[in-house]
Amino acid sequence: MEYAKLSNKFQFFCGCDMHSKSTYFKVLDKSGNVLAKKNLPNTFGSFKKFIEPFKESVVVGVESTYNYYWLFDGCQKENIPFVLGHALYIRAIAGNKKKNDALDAETLANLMRNDYLPKAYPYPADMRSVRDLLRRRHRLVRLRSEAYTHIQLVSHQNEMETVNSAAAKNRAIRNEMIKRIDDSYIAENVKIDAFIIDTLDPKIKEIESKIKTETKLKNSKRFLILQTIPGIGEMTALNIIYETHDLSRFPNAGKYASYCRTVKCERTSNGKKKKSVNQKIGNPYLKWAYGQILHNARMAEDEIDKFYLKLERKKGKKIARAIMGHKFTNAAYFMMKHEQVFDLNKFLNKD
Repeated sequence: MEYAKLSNKFQFFCGCDMHSKSTYFKVLDKSGNVLAKKNLPNTFGSFKKFIEPFKESVVVGVESTYNYYWLFDGCQKENIPFVLGHALYIRAIAGNKKKNDALDAETLANLMRNDYLPKAYPYPADMRSVRDLLRRRHRLVRLRSEAYTHIQLVSHQNEMETVNSAAAKNRAIRNEMIKRIDDSYIAENVKIDAFIIDTLDPKIKEIESKIKTETKLKNSKRFLILQTIPGIGEMTALNIIYETHDLSRFPNAGKYASYCRTVKCERTSNGKKKKSVNQKIGNPYLKWAYGQILHNARMAEDEIDKFYLKLERKKGKKIARAIMGHKFTNAAYFMMKHEQVFDLNKFLNKD
């Protein structure tokens, strides 16, 4: 974890405890004296007026909650230094018995003035809206998948003709299935699934088309390079591009793999292994993306399938899948860094 080194650069430190409608701001000097404090509505105009007396040498810090965008974007436009703090690490470092807005804001300011604020990555506005739409598409796909699965469950529950995944995705077969159901309540249950699928299908396609057009304009080279990895399609490549964003924020492949959650987080004490509680630190969308690759890669490339099966015989299925996920993460990292296409021999350690 990288910490913000701020104490020698700034005279004032503004901690922000942010909520959905308001934010509590507190400004400290280098000695920890409180110079100003106020609870304000979430508008940059009100914050700008509050911070004006300290603007020449202040840094603003906020915890990485869902709604920091407006403050970050405003600070960028006004050239006010901004630091986004990593929420999980802040709690681990500075957990307090007593908790309130004023104390939380002061804690952030103190972490900054002591160079101990764990940094998160504030995603720049120019690509953030596309990334967020892609995340929304991810959610819609999961909802559609749930509807496919529920149609199959209903067929199993009621001794109907077994409906497999391919049949559930076929609109004509879904409609025919509904017609054959005698119980009106069961039929209504399946109609709801069909309605969800029929509603989401065109919207998902529309989102995909919009994002692909944007990517081909701004990230076409990385988009094409990633698709040379066996098993990576267009949507998986898009997920990797927008969730990774600036590769330079990862100093090495290990840091990137950790962010993608494709490494094991061991915890030991006195030589004994402890239960891991850190597996969810990182990016869940990248974990999903790299987890999707193996199945398709095995079908697309015989050499990868043989390599995986050999690993599975030696290590077992769970560990073999984890190793392959890590290898794909490393491969993508170096491909994006050096702008090179996938090299099967390097991937299989044949060089």
